Amino acid sequence: HLTYLGMDDRLGPVAVSLKREKLDENSSLIRNDTDGGTQYQYRIICRTSELTTLRGNILEEAIPSTSRHGTARALPAKDILEYVVPEIQLPQLKLALPTIKVPEQLMKLDEQGMTNQYKVGILYCKAGQSTEEEMYNNQVSSPAFDEFLNLIGKKVRLKGFDGYRAQLDNRNDSTGEYSVYTKFNNREIMFHVSTLLPWTPNNKQQLLRKRHIGNDIVTIVFQEPGALAFTPKNIRSHFQHVFIVIRVFNPCSDNTYYRVAMSRSKDVPPFGPPIPAGPKFGKQKAFANFLLAKIINAENAAHKSEKFSAMATRTRHEYLKDLATNYISGTTLDSGTKSFGKFSLSSKKKEKIHPPICPEIVCRGGLAWHVQVEDYRNSTMIECVMAISADTLVLVDSSTKETLFSVPCKAIIGWTALSASIKVFYGSGDCLVVNIPTYESDDLPEIVRRLGAVTIGCQTQTLTLRRNVHGQLGFHVQYEGLVADVEMGGYAYQAGLRQGCRLVEINGMIVATLSHDQMIDILRKPGSVTVVVVSPLPSGKPRK
Repeated sequence: HLTYLGMDDRLGPVAVSLKREKLDENSSLIRNDTDGGTQYQYRIICRTSELTTLRGNILEEAIPSTSRHGTARALPAKDILEYVVPEIQLPQLKLALPTIKVPEQLMKLDEQGMTNQYKVGILYCKAGQSTEEEMYNNQVSSPAFDEFLNLIGKKVRLKGFDGYRAQLDNRNDSTGEYSVYTKFNNREIMFHVSTLLPWTPNNKQQLLRKRHIGNDIVTIVFQEPGALAFTPKNIRSHFQHVFIVIRVFNPCSDNTYYRVAMSRSKDVPPFGPPIPAGPKFGKQKAFANFLLAKIINAENAAHKSEKFSAMATRTRHEYLKDLATNYISGTTLDSGTKSFGKFSLSSKKKEKIHPPICPEIVCRGGLAWHVQVEDYRNSTMIECVMAISADTLVLVDSSTKETLFSVPCKAIIGWTALSASIKVFYGSGDCLVVNIPTYESDDLPEIVRRLGAVTIGCQTQTLTLRRNVHGQLGFHVQYEGLVADVEMGGYAYQAGLRQGCRLVEINGMIVATLSHDQMIDILRKPGSVTVVVVSPLPSGKPRK
């Protein structure tokens, strides 16, 4: 692949990598049978000092260029980057030097914030204690504390230990002989247990212990019965951001249980799993799994806080600045451009070719649109990004970056495209309503084409059904709105209703929210009925 580095006046140091790949027939939703040509795509990674890295891919046919598409020769890098990252000052970019230092530095940047290893402090708080000094000076453990440690992890001998050691000495026992370690969901967790770290006589601060626990982002405070209330104000550390307080009741008995409380710094965003109201956790594996998940999510959330984000941004900036300053060649994006000077035979500038291509039809990766969904709890609109890949439709909150909704594309059975919104029906007729902002009104046809390409669904039909002289609609409907039988030549048949159709709305009400009896009652009421239906597959079978 190629990597270009440079100092952008607005974005600062940037690094852009791109790679051309040949697509096999299964990489696109449709085959390129127009000329029998080969399809190519470009994978692009754009890195700036911002912690969010732009990653994506684009079909070669979608890029305007004066060069021919689909040949063995790649398009000019300038054409690709002008189209994909127009915000970057391309004249500032130069090809990176062919040295191992460049990919090594970029790998560190790409792996920033990604870890499968976590270190967690555990402070032991005895009855009558609450201060940091008191907890650090507890020289030995207790049966209740040991019982808790055995529940969440395994006691390991540090000397010769080859797993994640979290800065503990595994050669000379300088940080104690034992520690507690566990694996959870392909992640390693090493606990810095206060009573297993070296204790120093006549040292109130116990710096050998605090050097480890005081530099852990997440700290567990284990309280025995009778311990005083814990407050983070008693902890003198700028690094500890989340405290999980575990209080034991009836320790070392058949009735042992734990209560959990949590405190986090103001700029640490909320994280799960949520602590249930009035939490009582038994001495069971389920409690250990809950706690380990809470620990991992706590550290991940803390890295999103202002302090850690600023530290990561500074580190990222320095890495990129070093590359853009010391590891660039003299090759620019224009170096390969040919020019005939004033003796050119033609003064007419060759126009870029932009082949007609619809990414929403051929691309397997996720395509995204800015949309809005309503939060019915407080009647507000949430700004979202809706992405649809060949496999999944997902909604992500634009402000919190949290996933609000996802559904497999194979579960989508139909949609109703309106003037400024679209209803997506999935499963047994459940409905997702997505609003399209007025400034993005052109996106609606693209979304419809995308749904048509990656799902078995179709555009719904709205039918007005009249009753015959006997007051009947002329069809039978089963559970979940599936039409079982339609009277040949009747009003329903004439309106377009067929066996295998699925009713998804009746008189404006979503069928999935109705019981079968409620649905039948509505259909039996006098007068005409307006229904929204999903037509069956060409085979006549219902879409499901």
